[in-house]
Amino acid sequence: MRRKCSLTLSNGHSFEGELIGAPLLASGEMVFTTGMVGYSEALTDPSYFGQILVFTYPLIGNYGIPEVPKSLKIPIPTGFESAKVHASAVIVSVDCAETFHWRSLQSLDKWLTNEGVPGIVGIDTRHLVHMIRGTKNLLGTVTPESKTGQRAMGKTFEGWQTKGPFLDPSEFPILEEVSVRTPQLIQKGSPHIAIVDCGVKWNIIRQLLDQGCGVELIPFDYDLSKVKCDGWLISNGPGDPKQTGPLIGNMRNLLDKKKPILGICLGHQLLSLAAGMNTVRMAYGHRSHNQPVQLVGTRRGFISSQNHGYVVEDTSLPQGWDVWFRNANDQTVEGIRHKDLPYRSVQFHPEAAGGPRDTAWIIREFVDEVKTKCQ
Repeated sequence: MRRKCSLTLSNGHSFEGELIGAPLLASGEMVFTTGMVGYSEALTDPSYFGQILVFTYPLIGNYGIPEVPKSLKIPIPTGFESAKVHASAVIVSVDCAETFHWRSLQSLDKWLTNEGVPGIVGIDTRHLVHMIRGTKNLLGTVTPESKTGQRAMGKTFEGWQTKGPFLDPSEFPILEEVSVRTPQLIQKGSPHIAIVDCGVKWNIIRQLLDQGCGVELIPFDYDLSKVKCDGWLISNGPGDPKQTGPLIGNMRNLLDKKKPILGICLGHQLLSLAAGMNTVRMAYGHRSHNQPVQLVGTRRGFISSQNHGYVVEDTSLPQGWDVWFRNANDQTVEGIRHKDLPYRSVQFHPEAAGGPRDTAWIIREFVDEVKTKCQ
């Protein structure tokens, strides 16, 4: 019989369900995903670091968890975006104790237990998502019955309880918890793409390797002037883009080099800040696998996967920059590009594993441009 587990929210509401995973206290920002598949990819996505991830699809875990990689190696295994779970905690309506897939090694419950991550089942996740969408910057704390400790999230969050009952990851500089410590060459090749690792998803690396690129991961706080490459990709990642240490200043120097740059998600926000724009925190953020974006100046629309709580301020674009994409729901900026130089970025995920794949052409187009510049 499973022990009880409660969820307490910063708006004063609370829920009770049953524990899956480790019996540990955890707290973070409440976010959600609408994906019907791809739960192992979502949970290992470093962008969810410090967040409590709610799955709206009512049955999670039915095809189990494949063999978990210990590190990033070639060929990169599918089913994961990093080597560990980054979400603070997990909430699902119903989990599947029995798994049905030839690659399944273990259940969701067992995987979370091994990873030291608490989860709750038995909560109406659809109702919870309505609450997340109706409360500005909602935070939560997961408390298992007879808890045995606290979810380990690295040195950054140590002592978070001294600030109050809820952990807000945006108040902390957290990139050091998800970035490589030293430059890491993944594979040699031409063109050579340097990825500024702010918590890069493995599927970004996969797509670059599939196109024959050489790939090198660069720490977020590294001196970028020491890196030799043909193009730059500024990766996705968690937290407030203004809590990224020396990165924005280092990126300003890249804008003088005129080498192709592509920013994705957090990388989009960082490129914007480096170019002189401003970012602000959104009241509710954009979550889910079904966010519609429109290519500005056309009638072309795309469905995208998103998880972000910050947005580029529309009125802050300096001369020489255009809005590339807009969100079809609220018209917020979803992409920018320079009018004359090979710099561009998108707020959504063109590499989304679990889908949708409408905008996968963006990474292909970037690689083609880098190849052209190398000739």
